This record gives sequence, structure tokens and C-alpha cells, in this order.
Amino acid sequence: MKADVLIIEDEQELAELEELYLQKEGVHTVWADTAEKGLACIADTSFDLIILDINLPGMDGFEFLQQFRRRSNIPVIIISAREADEDIIMGLGIGADEFVTKPFVPRVLCARVRALLRRSTVFSDKGRIIYRFGPFELDYDGYSIKRDGKVISMTVREFEILRFLVEHAGSVFSLQEIYRTIWGQEYGDTSAVSVYIQRLRKKIEEDFHNPKYVKTLHGKGYLFDREQLR
Repeated sequence: MKADVLIIEDEQELAELEELYLQKEGVHTVWADTAEKGLACIADTSFDLIILDINLPGMDGFEFLQQFRRRSNIPVIIISAREADEDIIMGLGIGADEFVTKPFVPRVLCARVRALLRRSTVFSDKGRIIYRFGPFELDYDGYSIKRDGKVISMTVREFEILRFLVEHAGSVFSLQEIYRTIWGQEYGDTSAVSVYIQRLRKKIEEDFHNPKYVKTLHGKGYLFDREQLR
């Protein structure tokens, strides 16, 4: 896979290990050992994905991610020794697409990189499917959503959940079904789905406490209101 990946990691040996495996996959990597250097890198170079450690000297990974999400929606994978649910929920809540805990299997990390890069690829204009609801226009294959003609910044996970629900508008899906479909894993922390739904609603609903597009059926799951499509 051809891609440019920025690795922000203060442990040199771990960064070199990640680079070794990714380069075997044909990925070009750039390493920064602090968040500050990472910000400098993205100011000068375009990347397709970022692998981000949380425990960094100076600015930590959470602060970096908050700043980064103001300017880009490319995929971000958090790598951290922290396993607390609060840290995982916070990381996903401020814009991470994946959260991988240390120690990890390098080949598994490469697989997640491949999956995110594949999902974030923008395809050809030919034969695109466009869904419209309210002031929104969702480009199914182009991985973009616009409000009154202006692109809305979304992470890959946010867009994939919205695309999946819109594609199956009117059908109810449980947390486990959404997790299995979007994350591609049979088991995992399904609370991440609720975090992404909340973030999604804040971007497309006039009142995210009383949503009219992505609705909750208590005890069953989520659905996109078919009546809103036009």
C-alpha cells in the first residue's frame, strides 16, 4: 500500500519497529518524538494517516489531537499503554479512529493501518451514489458530506457509521451490529459506537439531544430516519 504515515512516538525502539513493519508494506514513514515536532511535520507535509502516542514529553497526545482535528480529518490511530476506559473514550471522543493498547502485535497494527487507509480513500467521480437529507449531501463513495455545499469535517469512523445507517435507513442496528460492521471485529468495546454517534449528532443535528436524523430506539439500537431522505 502506498501511503505517507506520520509516527509520533517518544520511544525510539518502538517507533523504529513500527517503521520497519510499515515500510515492508510499502508505506513511507516520518517519525517525530514529540507532539510539537509532529505539528511542525503536518504544517510542511501532507500525510494519509497518523500513529499517535499519548504519553509524550511536553504536549501530550490528547492535546495534539485536539489541535490537529481543527485542521484535518485524516485517520488517527492512538497507541498507548493506558487501558482505562476513560482514556479510550476520551481519545475516541476528541477524534481518534482507533485506540491500540501497548504491547501490541506489529502485524495487527499494520492491518488496522491498511483498513483505515482503504476506507479513507476517495474514489472516482463515476457512478457515485449521493444521499440527500435536510441541508446535507452525503457522497457515498467519495467519503464526504456537505451542508449547504460546504464540506463538514468528519473522521473516517464518523462517516462510516453515518454512511452505514443512511444506506440502511429505517432499519435498527444494535451497538454490537454496528461495531461488527464498522470495526470489522466480532468482539470489542461497543461503547465506542455510542461515543461516535454522539459526535456525529453534534455535527448534523440542530438539537443533538432531540435528533431527527440518527435516532435511538431504547433497548434496541440506532437507526437513520428514512423519512428524512429526499
